[in-house]
Amino acid sequence: MYHDANLATPAKADPRPKSAVSTGCGLAGLIGMACWLAFARSRGLDGPYAALVNLVAGGVPMVLWAVLVDKVHRNPSTGVKWENPRPLRETLDISITKIAGLWLTWGGIAAIYSVCRFYWEGNFAFAMWCFQMAAPALFILSVPYVLWIDRRLEKPKDGAWMLGAWLLGNKDEIDHDAIHNHLRSWAVKAFFLAFMLAIVPPGYGGFVRASTEGILHNPIALAQWLITGMFMLDVAFATVGYILTFRPLDSHIRTANPYAAGWAFALICYPPFILMGNGGPLDYHPGTSDWTHWLAGHDILLWIIGAVLVALTAIYAWATMAFGFRFSNLTHRGIITHGPYAWTRHPAYLSKNLFWWISTCPLLVTTGSLYDAIRATVLLAAVSGVYYIRAKTEEKHLGADPAYREYSEWMERNAPVPRLVAWVTGWTFKPGYAGLKKLDQRAD
Repeated sequence: MYHDANLATPAKADPRPKSAVSTGCGLAGLIGMACWLAFARSRGLDGPYAALVNLVAGGVPMVLWAVLVDKVHRNPSTGVKWENPRPLRETLDISITKIAGLWLTWGGIAAIYSVCRFYWEGNFAFAMWCFQMAAPALFILSVPYVLWIDRRLEKPKDGAWMLGAWLLGNKDEIDHDAIHNHLRSWAVKAFFLAFMLAIVPPGYGGFVRASTEGILHNPIALAQWLITGMFMLDVAFATVGYILTFRPLDSHIRTANPYAAGWAFALICYPPFILMGNGGPLDYHPGTSDWTHWLAGHDILLWIIGAVLVALTAIYAWATMAFGFRFSNLTHRGIITHGPYAWTRHPAYLSKNLFWWISTCPLLVTTGSLYDAIRATVLLAAVSGVYYIRAKTEEKHLGADPAYREYSEWMERNAPVPRLVAWVTGWTFKPGYAGLKKLDQRAD
């Protein structure tokens, strides 16, 4: 038999590494959103502006908790020295150069939005409206903000400053890696924030306006309503995360994923590049149906599978909530070690893929064709493979941080999912930076 001495290690002798975000931060946001949702349902406030209020209802409590309770602004990782700020005359030139870099970045993003027609169609039109309303304030307020923060930053010459220096012809101190990281970071924010704002109103409206009359006696209606609510919360927390990217809150982007594979396999999961959508090369849905079709008339099974799918969606939403206001694809904004991340390194990917396999049952097809069943199964397996590669590129990116390596090593020793995989397969999976090694074998 395979034996791992770490399985017997007491948890107290091997404490979990500290998380960059506290549990209280996410809970504060959840309570704020829950209060607004209860009020909104009682008043029928299901429109897009009410959906934006829901973001505020979650974001403000999280910021207050982070500052007043967790005191994140005092974290060394902010790079901010609050005491004895420099005189303005010492940082004025730096700030002007940085503002030039920021405005150049935002102008480039605006140009891309203007050229890409799909950003002005469908749900994306609402996101563009939000950006149009916010742009004047963003440009104006960036001036006093940069003048204020640069006086307190230990290293004010960041990627934005490097880009501004390049624009103004100052080639002496330019760090091209810093510029590339700056541009990647804003590319992440521009791409995903537009997508999140586009899907915030539909999910919010669908949850708020849904009737709950008799829902407790209908496993399908109850499961679908709860699943809609979980996805709505996931999108809300994620959107707040993309908005609140500020160094004083320690929620700034440390690094954006530098690997092309990471970007490629992430982007194909979202429009307009999505490959899993209707008619896409990885669309596994043709010929299939869902759990409500295959289990129709079997109430006990409907209740059981409905509960499983709700639980998986809850884990998915919990994984986003655990980030507080730091959620962001393709970036490093601090290592999260609590909540579902104490069970597995990738709880969102794992729960999402399990949800698809259970809800779709690709081996069961309405056409009765074995070929269709095999094709659906292979394509869904390919979709899961996409998320596996996303996970590995994320581990490779985060593996440059010693804090993530410490977390990953702790997970191998203690987390239920990695230990279960190791026990079942006899293999222990080191994170992407460490390869794969066989467990020691010895007679038991």
